Amino acid sequence: MEPFMVARRAVLVLGLAALTVSAMTLVACGQKTPKASDANTLTIAATAIPHAEVLEFIKPKLAAEGLNLEIKVFNDYVQPNVQVAEKRIDVSYFETLPYLETFNRDKGTNLIPIQGVHVEPIGTYSAKWKSLAEVPQGATIAIPNDASTEGRALILLAKNGVIGLKDPTNALSNLKDITSNPKDLKFKELEAPSLPRVLNQVDLAVINTNYALDAKLNPSKDALIIEDKTSPYVNYLVGRPDNKDDPRVKKLAAALTSPEVKAFIEKKYSGAVVPAF
Repeated sequence: MEPFMVARRAVLVLGLAALTVSAMTLVACGQKTPKASDANTLTIAATAIPHAEVLEFIKPKLAAEGLNLEIKVFNDYVQPNVQVAEKRIDVSYFETLPYLETFNRDKGTNLIPIQGVHVEPIGTYSAKWKSLAEVPQGATIAIPNDASTEGRALILLAKNGVIGLKDPTNALSNLKDITSNPKDLKFKELEAPSLPRVLNQVDLAVINTNYALDAKLNPSKDALIIEDKTSPYVNYLVGRPDNKDDPRVKKLAAALTSPEVKAFIEKKYSGAVVPAF
C-alpha cells in the first residue's frame, strides 16, 4: 500500500476513535446518575383536595425545620398505595382505615396507619332533587365501587332510612346486604373520582368529600344527607413497617396534628373536613 494511503487510513481510524470517545462522553453526560436517598426530603402521595392543600400549608413550616416535603398528587386511590408499597414514594395521605385494610388484603401489601388526621364526612348529592322526600320511585343512585367506600355509602343511606341493611355497622356491606329498598332504587357502582361528573345523569350520587370539593360542591350546603362529626372514617398518614419510625415521618405526623393545621382545616373547609385530633 502506498505511504499516502497508509497515512490516510491511520488518520481515519484515529478520527473514528475520537468520535467514539466523544459520543460515549456525551451519552454519559446525558444520563442521570441515580440519586441517593436524601435524608432531608420526604415524598408523599396525596389526592388534591383537601390532602395536598393541607400538605402545602405545612410545607413552609417543615422546610424551616430542615425537611423538604415533596408532594405527589394523584386522582385515584390505587396508585398512591402501590407506589408506597414499592418504595417509590415514602408515605401517603388520602385514605381511611377500612380502605387501607381492604387494599392490604386484596393486594397482599403490608402498609400501616401512622397518624389519623381528619374526617371527610361523605354525602349524598343531587342535581335534580332538593330533598330525599322528592326522590321518585325507581330513581338511580350512583355509589363508589371500591369495597370500603361502597359500604360506607350504604351505611349512610341506611342510617337515613333510604334502605335497610343486614348489618348497618358492617363497613364492608355491599348491594347483596340490602334487606329493604322502599323506593326500589337502582344502583350504579362507579369509580369514586367519576361520581361528580355523572351527577346530572343520575338522581342521586354518594360522593367522597375530597371529590365533592374538587367539583366545587359545598358539602355542608349541597349534600342532601351527610355523615355527622362522629364518623369513624378518619383519613390517615400511611407508611410501611420499615419507615414508620423514620424521624422525617414523625416530623410530618407532628406537623399534621398541630394546632395550626387544626385551625387551617376548620377555617378553610367550614365543616366539610373535620380535624380528628
